[in-house]
Amino acid sequence: MTSLSNQITIQAPAFVGIVPVPHVVVTDETPSDISDREALLDRAFGESRFEKTVERLREGRAPAHRLALTAKDGDDLVGTLRLWHIRAGEVPALLLGPLAVEKAYRSLGLGRRLMAEALFRAHGLGHAAILLVGDAPYYEPFGFSRRHARGLVLPGPVDERRFLGLELVSGALADAKGLVVPTGWPESLGDPADVAYRHAA
Repeated sequence: MTSLSNQITIQAPAFVGIVPVPHVVVTDETPSDISDREALLDRAFGESRFEKTVERLREGRAPAHRLALTAKDGDDLVGTLRLWHIRAGEVPALLLGPLAVEKAYRSLGLGRRLMAEALFRAHGLGHAAILLVGDAPYYEPFGFSRRHARGLVLPGPVDERRFLGLELVSGALADAKGLVVPTGWPESLGDPADVAYRHAA
């Protein structure tokens, strides 16, 4: 096991089989990455991605600060992962996704690298819980479990077996019940950290 802290643990199988790809760097997403990111998501998921229930929690919102990640091979964007501010019932949390890796780079562990970086950052920034809709066998080794989301409802249809939660702080989702709603900064206003900096200047 690889410990993030005394409160969260990633199971070793999440990292088994990772092939080192030293020329690929996981880093912060920048505004210049957006068009390449959207093109990658189109190739990975198609236009149907906009019809998913979780998209209702992302549309019109900016991703959480320091939690929009890319994997880059030189100037080429080959992976993406974002987290978003939500409220799970009355509990502040993050929504993870979408996670996508360019086809030629799959099976090299880049998705797991993005996941590990995202979880380390989220924990370090003081976030307590994360929700997602995804394949349980892939996400369970990172600590995600159906039991953490059982009292919650998404704003539309979803396969409940794929609705999972992770407690970065033990017990963070214990009392989470009710509707999941977006709370993220409006995308049209830009990054809240940039706005705060401009106001302070």
